[in-house]
Amino acid sequence: MTVPTLTGPRATALRIALCGGYFLVLLDVTVVNVALPQIGSSLDAGAAGRAWVVDAYTVPLAALLLVAGAVGDRIGHRRVVVTGFLGFGLASVLCGAAPGLTMLAVGRLVQGAAAALMLPGTLALLVDTAGDESQRPRLVGLWAAVGGSALPAGPLLGGLLVEAAGWRAVFWLNVPVILAALVPVLGIAQRYDDRAGTRTHVDWRGGALLAVLVGSAVTAILEVRSRPIASACAAAVALLAFLLLRVVERRADPPLLEVPTAARRPLLAASGVAGLMNLCTIGSLFLLTQVFQDVHRTGPLTAGLVMLPAMVPLPLLGAPAGRLVQRFGSWRTAAAGLGVAAVGLVGMAASIKQPVYPALLPALTLWGIGLGVLTPAIVTAALDALPGAPGVASGASNTARQTGGALGVAIFSALAGGSAAAGFSGRTAAVLVGSALAFVLAGAGALARGRRSG
Repeated sequence: MTVPTLTGPRATALRIALCGGYFLVLLDVTVVNVALPQIGSSLDAGAAGRAWVVDAYTVPLAALLLVAGAVGDRIGHRRVVVTGFLGFGLASVLCGAAPGLTMLAVGRLVQGAAAALMLPGTLALLVDTAGDESQRPRLVGLWAAVGGSALPAGPLLGGLLVEAAGWRAVFWLNVPVILAALVPVLGIAQRYDDRAGTRTHVDWRGGALLAVLVGSAVTAILEVRSRPIASACAAAVALLAFLLLRVVERRADPPLLEVPTAARRPLLAASGVAGLMNLCTIGSLFLLTQVFQDVHRTGPLTAGLVMLPAMVPLPLLGAPAGRLVQRFGSWRTAAAGLGVAAVGLVGMAASIKQPVYPALLPALTLWGIGLGVLTPAIVTAALDALPGAPGVASGASNTARQTGGALGVAIFSALAGGSAAAGFSGRTAAVLVGSALAFVLAGAGALARGRRSG
């Protein structure tokens, strides 16, 4: 069915709304980090509790992305986006009004599930309403650029809100934005849902098992210090879920990810590096904001400003990194990004124990530059692995990144312990060195793959 093309102010309003929804999804991954010390003191949350404030959001976001995309293909992306917006707004109210840590975690869980509906749905609806094929690359680029700006905005905006109005303002901010975004999405009526039905089956069993797998793995890591028996039980559940997922996906038609045999290794390699990137990045941000505020006693706004050199290069280096990929290939460019980021991580580790920001800022900048080069390169590597199915490749890469972020917070929290304990900054430095080593090893593998592919 031919769908009328939106033009004029209605098209502009819809695009702003959809890009704004995507902005909120990524903003809420990082904006809460700056608020964690205040949340911890206000709600009496220890290291594991603070980690759950972050991971209660990223776990459902990672686990439900693939199912959300399939549901949108089945019933229409407009319905999915509206549901995601409403769920995200209501969950933000729950988080902002949470009287305790448990209610806050529940609110974050609902937020993450709603975000999983919003992330693929906003892009799909944006492309569907473009009409003219020539507009689609520009709209996709706009969507990606707006999302990229959420990374530097998160620490800065979080610092401003927490310092001016307290940690609850981080969540209340979402409510008016969601209400404003709903208006143009609802205004396009239901005719864009007439494109639904391109998928006749949704792999609910696979999606549920993936959610259990990621959630149990994160629980096992976070509880290993305080509740080892519960941690062991969660690890056993994760292993069982993994084995069942393999069996279910072999029989599913279609599976969560339908990847031809020849493309599995290169897609797995690209997704693995993408997951490692977010594991180390989100995990490091989780620890760094606590070092700045709990150990160095800086305010939330100062902590956010200090993080800017690491975050600003990410949206700015997309186009230059794309040119590097065209000239040197995606894997060689990814290796360069991993190497530069590793140097930055070592520099951060060397200067994190004392609040010597003139020495820390260049290291943060190098880390950000490396990530800014790595991100588009590894996304391109995933797309190159499966050129005939960019949606599948993008879904695999996004799921790996969000899963890596959830695991990173859990692993780094377990390794560094609580920020109130002696030696927290030293343990954080050791974790940063370990991240640098992981990046170096991944860079060597990327370089070898680049040489094999020519």
